Amino acid sequence: MAAPVIIVGSHVWVEDPHLAWIDGEVTRIDGEHIHVKTKKGKTVVTNVYFPKDTEAPPGGVNDMTKLSYLHEPGVLQNLETRYELNEIYTYTGNILIAVNPFQKLPHIYETDMMEQYKGIGLGELSPHVFAIGDAAYRAMINEGKNNSILVSGESGAGKTETTKMLMRYLAYLGGRSGVEGRTVEQQVLESNPVLEAFGNAKTLRNNNSSRFGKFVEIQFDKNGRISGAAIRTYLLERSRVCQISDPERNYHCFYLLCAAPPEDIEKYQLGNPRSFHYLNQSTCYKLDGVDDASEYLETRRAMDVVGISNEEQEAIFRVVAAILHLGNIDFGKGEEIDSSVIKDENSRFHLNLAAELLMCNAQSLEDALIRRVMVTPEEIITRTLDPENAIASRDTLAKTIYSHLFDWIVNKINTSIGQDPRSKSIIGVLDIYGFESFKCNSFEQFCINFTNEKLQQHFNQHVFKMEQEEYTKEEIDWSYIEFIDNQDVLDLIEKKPGGIISLLDEACMFPKSTHETFSQKLFQTFKSHNRFSKPKLSRTDFTISHYAGEVTYQSNHFIDKNKDYIVAEHQALFAASNCSFVAGLFHALHEDSSRSSKFSSIGSRFKQQLHSLMETLNGTEPHYIRCIKPNNILKPGIFENFNIIHQLRCGGVLEAIRISCAGYPTRLTFYDFLDRFGLLAPEVLDGNYDDEVACQMILDKKGLRDYQVGKTKIFLRAGQMAELDTRRAEVLGNAARVIQRQFRTCIARKKFRSIRNAAIVLQSFIRGKIAQSVHKKLKIEAAALRFQKNFRRYIARKSFVATRSSAIVLQTALRAMIARNEFRLKRQTKSATVIQAHWRGHQAYSYYTRLQKAAVVTQCAWRCRLARRELRMLKMAARETGALKDAKDKLEKRVEELTWRLQLEKRLRTDLEEAKVQEVAKLQEALHTMRSQLEEATAMVLKEQEAARIAIEEANLVIKEPVVVEDTEKINSLSNEIERLKGLLSSETHKADEAKQAYRSALGHNEELSKRLEDAGRKIDQLQESVQRFQEKVSNLESENKVIRQQSLAVSPTTRALALRPKTTIIQRTPERNTFSNGETKQVQEPETEDRPQKSLNQKQQENQELLLKSISEDIGFSEGKPVAACLIYKCLIHWRSFEVERTSIFNRIIETIASAIEMQDNSDVLCYWLSNAATLLMLLQRTLKAGGIPHSRHRAMSTSLFGRVSQSLRGSPQSAGFSFMNGRGGLDELRQVEAKYPALLFKQQLTAYLEKIYGMIRDHMKKEIAPMLASCIQVPRTPRSGLIKGRTQNNFVAQKALIAHWQSIVTCLDGHLRTMRANYVPSLLISKVFAQIFSFINVQLFNSLLLRRECCSFSNGEYVKTGLAELEHWCHDATEEFAGSAWDELKHIRQAVGFLVIHQKPKKSLQEITSELCPVLSVQQLYRISTMYWDDKYGTHSVSSEVMSSMRAIVSGENGRISNSFLLDDDSSIPFSLDDISKSMQNVEVAQIDPPPLIRQNTSFMFLLESSE
Repeated sequence: MAAPVIIVGSHVWVEDPHLAWIDGEVTRIDGEHIHVKTKKGKTVVTNVYFPKDTEAPPGGVNDMTKLSYLHEPGVLQNLETRYELNEIYTYTGNILIAVNPFQKLPHIYETDMMEQYKGIGLGELSPHVFAIGDAAYRAMINEGKNNSILVSGESGAGKTETTKMLMRYLAYLGGRSGVEGRTVEQQVLESNPVLEAFGNAKTLRNNNSSRFGKFVEIQFDKNGRISGAAIRTYLLERSRVCQISDPERNYHCFYLLCAAPPEDIEKYQLGNPRSFHYLNQSTCYKLDGVDDASEYLETRRAMDVVGISNEEQEAIFRVVAAILHLGNIDFGKGEEIDSSVIKDENSRFHLNLAAELLMCNAQSLEDALIRRVMVTPEEIITRTLDPENAIASRDTLAKTIYSHLFDWIVNKINTSIGQDPRSKSIIGVLDIYGFESFKCNSFEQFCINFTNEKLQQHFNQHVFKMEQEEYTKEEIDWSYIEFIDNQDVLDLIEKKPGGIISLLDEACMFPKSTHETFSQKLFQTFKSHNRFSKPKLSRTDFTISHYAGEVTYQSNHFIDKNKDYIVAEHQALFAASNCSFVAGLFHALHEDSSRSSKFSSIGSRFKQQLHSLMETLNGTEPHYIRCIKPNNILKPGIFENFNIIHQLRCGGVLEAIRISCAGYPTRLTFYDFLDRFGLLAPEVLDGNYDDEVACQMILDKKGLRDYQVGKTKIFLRAGQMAELDTRRAEVLGNAARVIQRQFRTCIARKKFRSIRNAAIVLQSFIRGKIAQSVHKKLKIEAAALRFQKNFRRYIARKSFVATRSSAIVLQTALRAMIARNEFRLKRQTKSATVIQAHWRGHQAYSYYTRLQKAAVVTQCAWRCRLARRELRMLKMAARETGALKDAKDKLEKRVEELTWRLQLEKRLRTDLEEAKVQEVAKLQEALHTMRSQLEEATAMVLKEQEAARIAIEEANLVIKEPVVVEDTEKINSLSNEIERLKGLLSSETHKADEAKQAYRSALGHNEELSKRLEDAGRKIDQLQESVQRFQEKVSNLESENKVIRQQSLAVSPTTRALALRPKTTIIQRTPERNTFSNGETKQVQEPETEDRPQKSLNQKQQENQELLLKSISEDIGFSEGKPVAACLIYKCLIHWRSFEVERTSIFNRIIETIASAIEMQDNSDVLCYWLSNAATLLMLLQRTLKAGGIPHSRHRAMSTSLFGRVSQSLRGSPQSAGFSFMNGRGGLDELRQVEAKYPALLFKQQLTAYLEKIYGMIRDHMKKEIAPMLASCIQVPRTPRSGLIKGRTQNNFVAQKALIAHWQSIVTCLDGHLRTMRANYVPSLLISKVFAQIFSFINVQLFNSLLLRRECCSFSNGEYVKTGLAELEHWCHDATEEFAGSAWDELKHIRQAVGFLVIHQKPKKSLQEITSELCPVLSVQQLYRISTMYWDDKYGTHSVSSEVMSSMRAIVSGENGRISNSFLLDDDSSIPFSLDDISKSMQNVEVAQIDPPPLIRQNTSFMFLLESSE
């Protein structure tokens, strides 16, 4: 690969001892070496570097083939970025890389997520394991090819969980019903816990590591349903049964059995795991978060599901327990040399238990462990093993038993599930160990790495094939691309003869061969092989250079582990076992060994299995999943770069990148290439060139060679992208320098202007100061002149004032003397005048006084006489006031009595409704009497008050007149008497006022009681109506329940026989005979002589029904907004009294007519027509039908209570018979309640079901029509290249118009359906409900697509969707709330999500603001996913701050630990209305105003329709 073109300032990746790769900026270039300043501040000098893409999305890319630079650090950075955002899946082409999160993420594996990926092409949604499963399934269905999914990775990478998810998804796609309640897919899924219990164990790297390889072959029939399955296993790690390292564990089944229920433990004589040798070699007995007891029960349940019987389960766990007891058998030295015996009684105890559990003889078991029989031509020799060989014999027996027990379980699962010989295609899921390299690598690692070499060759061929397909698809030349194969390593291992496995088999066939002789043979054979080497410090180790690196193997146990034979003594022992299960295991082994005469080894058999597997994989279309373990401590959130790189190398991902880099690693579409590198040739963009030509012109201008131009993409060789980026950086750098130059010029000019302005300001200030000094001097001179002038004026004025003051003093003295003389003269004259006036006044006053005293005496005598007369009258008035007080008391008592009687009347009214009118009359009469008495009392009080007022006035006149009275004592007594009378009068007046006040309060209380009485009357009326409605509802519900019970008990043949029963008579309804006419049949016993008229009437009835059904089967339209068909049906059924008969066929025929009209109907107009008719007819039935034939025993039991008496009175009231809606007319003009029978109620239920069905058909038809449009509405379409050309505003305007074309098509669709429903007069409630659900569907589809597609979570896409939502909002406004209803509110999720995408300054928003103000409806999980997927393709802004992201991650992690909630929305397909809702929302329909169609109008049997309409 050519070295990338680097300049100073370029960003590159360089090697780092701690982070593997670290980014930095080039500061200096010295030939091939560059100086890089890393982000940590260090300066590194190196010649190994890779260019960094500075324009990579902050959240990484879904497909790493879209990386601008496809190299090791770029891949590592992309995986780390996505892992930090909990995006654990990433594509590399069609290869899925899965990074183990080490935490539960249940929301991405739920059923709704499966539904989202169902049928979606690979790459359209975010990477997911379901997408790989769906791609394999769709390829199998569409192309008819067999497919396989290869899941690989090292221990702990999540292979087992990934395989389980794949099988769950395939079972979801191809599930079918099986036999005896168990489906094939359930058995396949439940085989996982069984195989995990017996084949998985805890290792250093994983708590649930699969110690075997597994290939699940799922078979499908021609319809894509699972029809069978088979499980193949590879290379179970047998040595783990008897040897484990600390802190690993043995296979799970041993620990599960030790945690079994007490009865099982007692049965198998088990105990604590620490007491067994095969388990106590490690200190780890428990797994964190795993309950072995519950896992044991779960395993038993799974074994039931996969078809293992209870007897077989008992036998399996009996064998497992026997293996544990075998491990506790120890041996000591015997009496003879090289002999052994059972060491102690404890070992003897476990020997007997093992023999008991295996149902064999204990002595025979002992002999099989410590003795060997050698057959020679001369004799049979029996020898005893030494203790060391006896222990090896024990361990061999344990490994053999467990290995073949595992094989039996796998075969049993395959037999139970069954294989379909007629299967058309298969999907294989391979879960196999990844490449392993430890400090000590033995035979197991050798086989595992051999497997991975085989799979890597298959993987390389597949990657190369994908490259070829890509190049062929784009029609470019690829013949010179080099492909490096690893066949030399495979030949080194498996070549026959001469391969390592062949040499190992040869060594195993020679008894005296050791690992040293085997190693020497290897060194001699492969000393010149470039993939094989010998370590310097070891004599027996050897090193193989695999594709993932060199691995050194220790050959110590190669020969022992490769031998695949069973000791004859062991086989003879267990073949004679009383347990058929154990004997069957060894019998099968005996048959296998007898069939094969050649030497068999583990390596050879494994090579054959691997060869068979590769043949199967080569016959399928492969799909790859590479599982990655991010760290070795198995903790979430930790990303170890060196560990990841090692796994990428071992998983072949870096090899795939190498293959890709050998060809054209960089592939850009024409649009993306022009968008990124168009600035390198602006003249090309200004010209009117095709995209392909424009791209080629830019490349030719820059002098690039060896690139390829495909049909839709530009293919660049390695290094060319970096060269173009360097040229682009130079152009951008030159532009930046021009901008900087202009900016610096602007700053310098701005600085010069500021200095010049400062000089001008300084000069102005100095000149101002000079002018101020001159002005101050002139002002001082002017002030001096003013001071002199004022001083001189002051001197002159002072002299004048003194002179004038002297003159004034002289004048004042003279005038005062003259005034005093005049005053003395006037005072003497006035004194004389006063004396004269006083004398004359004395004479006149004396005369007046004498006259006044005489008049007073005369008046006083007369007034005394009048006062005594008035006193007598006042005493009489006082006595009358007491009578008034008594009347007031009586009135109060009467008011109290009235109050009591009103309360009593209220109680009596609730108990005795019949006496209400009489009691109210009495109360009104009493009230009238009281009012008259109060009026009389008021008149008397007024009269008394008037008399008192007159008396007081006269008394005041008497008091006011000053009369000279000689008898002072008499006057005083009269005055006292008057005062007493006045006090008495005031007190009586006060009492009268109090009485008046009491009267007013009583009057107000009476009015309040009257109002309460009226309110009570109204409440009683309302209660009567409520009780009536409640009774009707209860009656209807009971009748409907009765209908349902009868319907469940009815048998269809019996029903048809009853419907066709003969002897039916149609009798004219007359006053003499209360039967039915012109309508329905009634079962009556008539003489045989009337059969003929009965038949004629029945035939006439059938003709009428046929005519009605024929009329309504056609579209007879609407009359004044009312559906004619519904009204016609209702009027006919009412007239024929069809609702009141026990048996009729008209209802079924009407339902059949409706069903035939809407069956397989795609015409929305027809569906809306029948929806309107069904809703109207149901409304009429709801308001008319009343359930009949319901026992009233319960109502009679309630009659003693208030509610019972009220309900009885309501049942007897006239209002309970119905209500009129036809202007008070009778007959058909009155909508009365009819006692409905069973057929009528059944008809109502069927009609309700068809209403819901028609509603659902309309809704689903609209969803089906809108769904294809939504796929184009979620992502903004790319603008054509004309949008990049300068000056083409008209084209840009056209492009902007085209952006909302998809949204306008949705609006057009909504308008069309709204017009159709309004034209058919569908009730507004149904219209609003259907549009609410359609908008909810739009909300769900758009929101889920937004969460699953990263390219949709961009700023420009948010603006695009927001513009489309504005179109929908405008439609809702135009449609009005009557028809749109709450449709706009149903878009709340997508509205808030889009609002969050287009909001600016996201890093400044806190989590509280986001969750409370911006997006209160969205969950934190949904916000977290949007935040992690957001990228600003318009302004380059960032998502929310790291603190908010961390808070969201913590909340989401806590939610995932507690509950399993998906971030996706579910579509609501329920029926959002009830029959009562329709009945309340629709207005009364005047059926009498409906004109019948001409076909019925001409028939005389339907004259009643004409009469009612007239």
